[in-house]
Amino acid sequence: MNQKAKIIELNNEYAIFDQHGRQIGAVRQVGQSMAKKALRVLGSYDQFMTHKLQVVDHYGNVVLALTRPTKVLKSRVIVQNGMGAEVGTIVQQNAIGKIRFSLEAGGHTWGSINAENWRAWNFNIQDHTGAEVARITKTWEGMAKTMFTTADNYVVQIHRPLEDPLRSLVVAAALGVDTALKQDARGFG
Repeated sequence: MNQKAKIIELNNEYAIFDQHGRQIGAVRQVGQSMAKKALRVLGSYDQFMTHKLQVVDHYGNVVLALTRPTKVLKSRVIVQNGMGAEVGTIVQQNAIGKIRFSLEAGGHTWGSINAENWRAWNFNIQDHTGAEVARITKTWEGMAKTMFTTADNYVVQIHRPLEDPLRSLVVAAALGVDTALKQDARGFG
């Protein structure tokens, strides 16, 4: 998953690639008014705004939708399927130390996303038994890109076939982590 590099970010945009480097989808931010875009240019107010993202296949069909409501300290990301039905939520469990998220659906915890260091760049994703089922690795985007843009690149490795809702929550995990943590952290947006 590669985020489009921008000096000033008004809309989050990502390209999604398979393991062979072929683009198989994209992510687009939706539902922003002109006033919200203006606020993003004027300051770092992203954490006080609701963010809505759509994951689309290469035909433009919505596969997943993510909504991060306004946050103060901890984030929550609501994951919906392409038809708009809620799949589950990605819920930030702590704000200090190694960041941890729970993957919740239907009143149950299906797994967790666990930062492997305090900088929260690499994560392991575990199922409800504590077995690792996937990894999220933030890749280095280069000095200029890091300093002057908000672009992030992530690799999501899923170790084995998963059943829903865990499968959809794991697929949404990299976007959920980026939207929950990284959007507020640097750059103009």
